[in-house]
Amino acid sequence: MNKCHGCGIVLQDEDINKLGFTKNIDSELCERCFRIKHYNDYKRVIKDNNYVLDLLKRIDPEALVVLVVDIINISETFELINNVIKNDILLVFSKADLLPSEMYEGKIDRIAKSLNISYVDKLLVSSNKNYNLDLLMKKINQHKKTNNVYFVGFSNSGKSTLLNKIIYDYTDLNENITTSLLPSTTLDLIEIKIDDDLAIIDTPGLLEEGNLIDVVDQNHLNKIMPKKKINPKVYQVKGSQLINIEDIITIGLTDSNIVLYISNALKVTREYNKKINGLEFDLNKDEDLVIPGLGFISFKTKTHVVIKTNYKLNIFKRNKLI
Repeated sequence: MNKCHGCGIVLQDEDINKLGFTKNIDSELCERCFRIKHYNDYKRVIKDNNYVLDLLKRIDPEALVVLVVDIINISETFELINNVIKNDILLVFSKADLLPSEMYEGKIDRIAKSLNISYVDKLLVSSNKNYNLDLLMKKINQHKKTNNVYFVGFSNSGKSTLLNKIIYDYTDLNENITTSLLPSTTLDLIEIKIDDDLAIIDTPGLLEEGNLIDVVDQNHLNKIMPKKKINPKVYQVKGSQLINIEDIITIGLTDSNIVLYISNALKVTREYNKKINGLEFDLNKDEDLVIPGLGFISFKTKTHVVIKTNYKLNIFKRNKLI
């Protein structure tokens, strides 16, 4: 059975409405991946995590798992992964190039410990800047017990992009895993043989409940997902103000200093002497407010915040990241 090189699904030429359809059974890509790659035409097919979890249960219990975590959008809980994966875990924080300059290796220990994940090692990487990729390969070879190493993570964690960079830098293969800003691009296990002693295996991304990327349209997603280093937006709020992030979310505050860590492409406006009704949070100066998929807000003082949005999001507090 031939598999699509982009998403891992078994190719078939009999039913255009089923996964893996291709007009030419000898093609390297299914029709879905071809359209994503050449036309940015995305068709979502994974609706929940049951499909992904069934695939993750097939992971060899002796194999090393590389858990890829988006450093900008760290999930509130990794319970789903903890419940299924009992393997040795190499914890990899991706997208280091998107961080402001003050957020680097010195704080990774504290961040890693806060996730309540048992891991054998950790590091911070950037696929775009080739940051720590040699160290990543060294750690993989150091900790692996079998030749197969599995890459796992939530959707848009940067997992497939990282694997494509590994393919480019460490093999002579002329192929790429299909990547997209939209969730659930990878559909099955994809094995890439690096050398005689190592094969890395991509897995479909888990969906995170209440994440903005799963509910907005592609136009919004293009703005939400950062393409370059984030420039933190600092606001001194005097009196009652509303801070509007596009038409996505409105933040109501009174007498506070805050920093927004969000994509530079998002338009932020302010309204003065106005209040709103919505979700309410009390934040200490050592806490962040996380809006999954969008980014996070850091506070300089103890603050009461009201959040209004038309989306069902799992907004939560955590200890300050930066």
